[in-house]
Amino acid sequence: MSRDFDLVILGGGSGGLAAAFRAATHGARVALVSEGPLGGTCVNVGCVPKKAMWLAADLAHRMALARALGFDVPQTPALDWPVLIAHRQRYIANIHASYQQRLDAAGIALLPVRGRLLSPDTVQCSDGVRLRAPHVLIATGGRPQRPSVPGAELGIDSDGFFHLCAAPERVAIIGGGYVAVELAGVLQALGSQVDMFVRKPMLLDGFDEDIVRQLVEDQRQHGIHCHFDQTLGSLRKADGDRVILRDAAGVDTVPFDVVILATGRRPNSDDIGLDVAGVALGPRGHVLVDARQATSVAGVYAIGDVSSDIALTPVAIAAGRRLMDRLFGGQPDAALDYSQVATVVFSHPPIGKVGLTEAQARLRFGDAVRVYRAGFRPMLHALADSPQRSLFKLVCVGEEERVVGIHLLGDGADEILQGFAVALKRGLRKRDLDDTIAIHPTSAEELVLMR
Repeated sequence: MSRDFDLVILGGGSGGLAAAFRAATHGARVALVSEGPLGGTCVNVGCVPKKAMWLAADLAHRMALARALGFDVPQTPALDWPVLIAHRQRYIANIHASYQQRLDAAGIALLPVRGRLLSPDTVQCSDGVRLRAPHVLIATGGRPQRPSVPGAELGIDSDGFFHLCAAPERVAIIGGGYVAVELAGVLQALGSQVDMFVRKPMLLDGFDEDIVRQLVEDQRQHGIHCHFDQTLGSLRKADGDRVILRDAAGVDTVPFDVVILATGRRPNSDDIGLDVAGVALGPRGHVLVDARQATSVAGVYAIGDVSSDIALTPVAIAAGRRLMDRLFGGQPDAALDYSQVATVVFSHPPIGKVGLTEAQARLRFGDAVRVYRAGFRPMLHALADSPQRSLFKLVCVGEEERVVGIHLLGDGADEILQGFAVALKRGLRKRDLDDTIAIHPTSAEELVLMR
């Protein structure tokens, strides 16, 4: 069988779905080929279930603060993990149902099978159906990558984290990126003793160094132990099901109940016919795209984690929508600005950033850079005599002190940043903040009170 459409999308993650819905609103005939659950990584083993676990961990932290303030809270409140997981999965099931209803309402053909390119305009489905369209969008996402060391199969990856049914007593996390940091904070708050083994001398490449150093100190206060400049050599079984790590120098660790390998992700670009269609890939397997999501082959596009774009769900969604506006909506100038994308790491406490770090700004603007900082304890932590501290930082440039970077660490940073990201994109200057009346007492007011 063969069927003709205006657009065929490989991948039913957030980016692919957003593109499908936008194209359909413009009247395009759309086929969505997705063998996995709708929503891809973000909805099923990423943003959504991770945030659910983060919220539970945040409640655990707040119960400890409540106890310090005099509430009758047990020293170690018990968490019924199966109950939490049931609520988490119910929430995800509701998202799946919502997607299905929207696909049906929009008249989008959903094929829950695997697809691969036979040519730039033809997709072969695993059930024998052949789809043709002048436009094909690759949105197949990515997956966790395990290190190539002996015994790597003894660890679990970030997908495996969501199969845990209780907090392991002692956990080793290999990696220093956002996934490693987020899982470390969740597990520590929910009762695990966590050690992080980081290949580099610091966590979170691309984030401001001052902010990251304060995060490491906050993690230390919470009980997370970071081991830097550690190169993993191998894993092996200890007594029972526990696992021992050995570094490149041959030094062993204590046994761990669970080892989580948060050592990066790889794109799902293999075995989908990209080589047959002539689509160019980067050295790590990402589909190479330009600023308008076009690949090396006319009519074939890519968005999201499979591509060379910024690997963030909102970026994939925005890129997919703008691409559809150009292809089907009569908006030839619709394009995504990648220069000032805000992002948050859901650590404990969370980190948020938009724009340039201090180091990036000094490299670009030299002595024209001026930096403002506010380090403080949020009121709740001060009342409970908790050592956790927040750090907010502004990076400004030139005589007008145009704000080119905003960096936040602390409770509420994830919610505070969104509005300030809009202001930065609109050309925010330091004096605009100075002229804004503070909302008191809040953490956010620190951004308009810096001197």
